[in-house]
Amino acid sequence: MEPFVYALLIATSIVGLTFVIERGFALRWGKVLPPAVEAAVQSCRSREDVPKLRRVCQEHPSALSRLLLLAIDHLDWSRADVEDALQTQARREIVRLERGLVVLEVIVGIAPLLGLVGTIAGMMELFRNVGQTGLGDAMQLARGISLILNATLVGLLIAIPSLIFWSYYTKKVEAMSVELETLCAEFIRRQYGQG
Repeated sequence: MEPFVYALLIATSIVGLTFVIERGFALRWGKVLPPAVEAAVQSCRSREDVPKLRRVCQEHPSALSRLLLLAIDHLDWSRADVEDALQTQARREIVRLERGLVVLEVIVGIAPLLGLVGTIAGMMELFRNVGQTGLGDAMQLARGISLILNATLVGLLIAIPSLIFWSYYTKKVEAMSVELETLCAEFIRRQYGQG
């Protein structure tokens, strides 16, 4: 049972590390909110500037670009309809940004529990051996307990970094969401504030 638990802990740590690295690359500010697109939104003051913004968005694919292209493609709609379409697309983009974070959240919960299962299984084995051979060697018992507690330690060492990265990435997605909303609202305000 103990080797199985350790195998699960190793698999959990590999999966967690994979998602930490993948989300680290996916949630870079420049990838989600490219500076060139932000600058183009700032300089887009009228409908005549929209083709330039469209070109910049097409050159820099990102969550922000996809939202702005949706708004640009539907500028002939009413403001309320464009805002509704943007909200729907923004929810999709946020789901894309949050992808993988649930895996880290699950790892935060199960890694310590797997460690505890390993500890309990090891203690059961240790006490079974003590029941058969007696308490003749206290050093053997202490060494066995030390090995058993390693499972709990490994589980915590997997869960703690996963919790840190999960919290960090969750807050980063929230901050990016606010920035996406702000830039899109500014674009809509300028385009519909004209007429």
